[in-house]
Amino acid sequence: MTAEAQTPNAAFKPRIFSGIQPSGGLTLGNYLGALKRFAEKQDEGIETIYCLVDLHAITVWQDPEALRRQTREAAAGFIAAGVDPSRSILFNQSQVGAHAELGWLFNCVARLGWMNRMTQFKDKAGKNTEHVSLGLYAYPSLMAADILLYHATQVPVGEDQKQHVELTRDIAAKFNHDYKTDFFPIPESVIEGAATRVMSLRDGTKKMSKSDPSDASRINLTDDADAIAKKIRKAKTDPEPLPETLDGLKDRPEARNLVNIYAALAGHTPEQVIADFAGAQFGTFKPALADLAVAKLEPISTEMKRLATDPAEIDRILGEGAARADAIARPILERTYEIMGMVRSR
Repeated sequence: MTAEAQTPNAAFKPRIFSGIQPSGGLTLGNYLGALKRFAEKQDEGIETIYCLVDLHAITVWQDPEALRRQTREAAAGFIAAGVDPSRSILFNQSQVGAHAELGWLFNCVARLGWMNRMTQFKDKAGKNTEHVSLGLYAYPSLMAADILLYHATQVPVGEDQKQHVELTRDIAAKFNHDYKTDFFPIPESVIEGAATRVMSLRDGTKKMSKSDPSDASRINLTDDADAIAKKIRKAKTDPEPLPETLDGLKDRPEARNLVNIYAALAGHTPEQVIADFAGAQFGTFKPALADLAVAKLEPISTEMKRLATDPAEIDRILGEGAARADAIARPILERTYEIMGMVRSR
């Protein structure tokens, strides 16, 4: 047997799947941790499928009009960041019913103990576990369905989502074992880049978040050049200059965050950035970072605003993407039903 044949996913067409919840404004964290990499993946010769996971969004209450607006804004963000709907499949999850159907099937494969170990549920529910939705508890199973519905072999994610891909692997392996098949691939997490986890501009120990009450804590992809530059100039730092080596940032979370952001925007390693700015005060480094951020992000903001003026075109793109996604997903779902013993007579 060849080495290739021994690889678990050797029989599957290489395919990338990933998604973002349309539950609020996109930030620099979404761009560096996801959108920028999504666009770059289009150049690797692998089929790319990107999804606005609106079924995940409703695990907590969403105002219907706000959800529609946020879904279109997120789609505009994908496109403005370089995701080309003619090269990738871009759609919103609820337009492909197979996601919910496979999600239920996987609810019957996943084990309760696995779900109880999901740290994100604990973080989001806090002490209020009796009052959150069942969907919030079960959504990692739906996430597994999102991935396996397309036989995806690679899943670009941030560090905070790695556990969910591990659960997906467990579900795929258990399904294959229980039904004595090799129908589902065992997908791999793809975690790469200098700033896969972008931190708050006000607190380098917390993730940059659209839910933070302080708008100064984040750069929104809809911010104009003045707002971007102002937020970086006012970002929290410390009084020390940048060190000679990366190790010197070990106990300096705000400084490390800004260096990582610069590296990710410039396409450099953090080590390269430190080499270029070793000994520099933040009075020198911040303006350089602000100029770089404006150069990279203002075109995205401008294009998002342009796209927002034509919601019908965004809806057309999402609908076309959903049709293409469904053409892949439906046969995989139907075969899953057959494997599990469901009568399929229409």
